[in-house]
Amino acid sequence: MTHLFTHCAKQALHHIGGTDRLKPALFIIPPLLFLLSAVLLLSGCGDKNQQQTIAPRPVRYIVAPPPASGIPAIQTGEIRAHDEVALGFRLDGRMLDRMVDVGDHVQAGQIIATLDSDTSQNQLLSARADLDSARAAEHTAALNLQRMKQLMPLGAIARAQYDTAQSDWQAAASHRQSSEAAFKNARDTLSWTRLAAPLSGVVISVSASPGQVVSSGQTVVTLAASGARDAVFDLADPQRVAGNNDTPFTLSLLSQPSIRTTGHLRDISPQADPQTRTWRVRITLDTPPDAMALGATVQGEMGQTGQAVIRLPATALTRQGNKPAVFVVDRTSLKLQLRPVNLAHFTNAAIFIAEGISPGETVVTAGVSQLRQGEKVSLAEDKP
Repeated sequence: MTHLFTHCAKQALHHIGGTDRLKPALFIIPPLLFLLSAVLLLSGCGDKNQQQTIAPRPVRYIVAPPPASGIPAIQTGEIRAHDEVALGFRLDGRMLDRMVDVGDHVQAGQIIATLDSDTSQNQLLSARADLDSARAAEHTAALNLQRMKQLMPLGAIARAQYDTAQSDWQAAASHRQSSEAAFKNARDTLSWTRLAAPLSGVVISVSASPGQVVSSGQTVVTLAASGARDAVFDLADPQRVAGNNDTPFTLSLLSQPSIRTTGHLRDISPQADPQTRTWRVRITLDTPPDAMALGATVQGEMGQTGQAVIRLPATALTRQGNKPAVFVVDRTSLKLQLRPVNLAHFTNAAIFIAEGISPGETVVTAGVSQLRQGEKVSLAEDKP
């Protein structure tokens, strides 16, 4: 382009070389020289930009791990106490007081709640009075029988009188035994108006308030009886974990995935819930961290047997046409290869590849929507 404008300038000067044309040319030459300088300057800038090279795009990546046997089942559950005891009164009545609330620690024998005991107290007083009367009647019958025994050999009384005295004593003794049993029942009934903790633990829920009328057996307080904890899951297909009695389960706190522990299968409900149609699965935590408190939400990974798959982050997934694919970095040329893959399973956080990549290959894990086949990149961050 520079040579073209130089040639044009020479031709222009040649045509205006005559004397008669010299004066008008003096007005044309300055703009022409200015235009020529601007063109030469732009031409030089264009050559400089063409000489600059574009730096390779840095990408994050992961080295494909060895394939693992089976696809883990990811499920969300809740931390529960290993032993939960539902406590309630053995009588109907109006609850006067509840001494504990959720989160309180109780000791064995500690009073948790009380019922209105006026009726039970009156029954106890009546049973005590009946018992005293029965004991007095038995004592009188025993004395009468003793006198009849002394008079009988002397012939002072008839045999029928002696038999009557003996029968009266036996009836009085039986009545005394019945009164003792009634007194004991009344005493137990009065004690049942006070709800005591059968063992030490922590209160995890309350179901009744003071002033409420409760029925016998109705749950008032639920007690976590031990420090052991379980993770509880509701599964639509319990057969996925039914054969994993000896396989440890990996559990992580949903709010802090870095807090993890292991557990073992405790039991599977023998029948489905009639409303949700799911089976309850309980996994006992081996060493539960303090952060996995009762009621915390956890995520469990339940390994299963089956086809070996390679697990990668879900951010690595893209597509080639209508097929899933990932970008693989050629370590020699640092160029991208768009590799179609076969997915065995996927979740929100991970993909499980059955075919398409090999262990040890470098897979891009971020920004895959902006990358192109054959593009040269640089490895910005190495992640295991």
